[in-house]
Amino acid sequence: MAGSGSANSSTSGVVISALYGEGPTTVSHRPAAADPLPAPRSGLYARVKVYRRVMRIGELAERAGTTTRTLRYYESLGLLPARRTGNGYRSYDEEDLRLLQQIRTLRDFGFELEETRPFVECLRSGHPAGDSCPASLDVYRRKLAELDECIARLSAIRERVGTQLVQAERARAELEAAATAPEGAPEPRCELTPPGP
Repeated sequence: MAGSGSANSSTSGVVISALYGEGPTTVSHRPAAADPLPAPRSGLYARVKVYRRVMRIGELAERAGTTTRTLRYYESLGLLPARRTGNGYRSYDEEDLRLLQQIRTLRDFGFELEETRPFVECLRSGHPAGDSCPASLDVYRRKLAELDECIARLSAIRERVGTQLVQAERARAELEAAATAPEGAPEPRCELTPPGP
C-alpha cells in the first residue's frame, strides 16, 4: 500500500522510502498477509532504514540483571556508549544489552572489569562474538596462566593440610588407645602433662 507522506508499521522496524518519477512516495513494509508493495517502476530507487528499538537506562538495567548505577559506572569507563536522546535521556539498544551480557559472563568467570574491555571492543567492531579477536584471546591466555598458578598454590596448601590431618588423626588414635589401656599398665607419657617436681 503506497501513499504520500510516511507511515510506520508496528510489526516491522523497516521503512522503505521510494522515489518515483512523479514524486516521493513512502511505503511501509507489512507482513505477508497484508497487501503487497507496488511493483517497481522505471526510475525507482529505494533506501531501506532499520530503526532500532530504543531503551531507557531502567529497562536496560532490568533486562541485564544489574542496576542503573552499574550502567552509569560502565559508561564512565567507556564500556557502554554514552548516547543521549534529544531531551537528554540515556539511550540504549539491543547491541548494548549484548555488551552487558558479555561483561556479566566474563565477570562470573572471575575476570576483572578491565579485562572485559577487549571483548566489548570486539563486539563493537562488528564481530559475531566477543572472543573472536586477537586481543580477547590474549586475555584468555593470561587468565589461564593465572588460574594455573592459583591451582598450583592451592595444591601445595592442600598437601600441607593433608599432612597435618594425618598427624592429628595419629595423635588422637594414640590418646584413645592409652585411655583404654588395661589396669596396671604403665601410664603413657603425654606431652600435655606437666612434669613433676
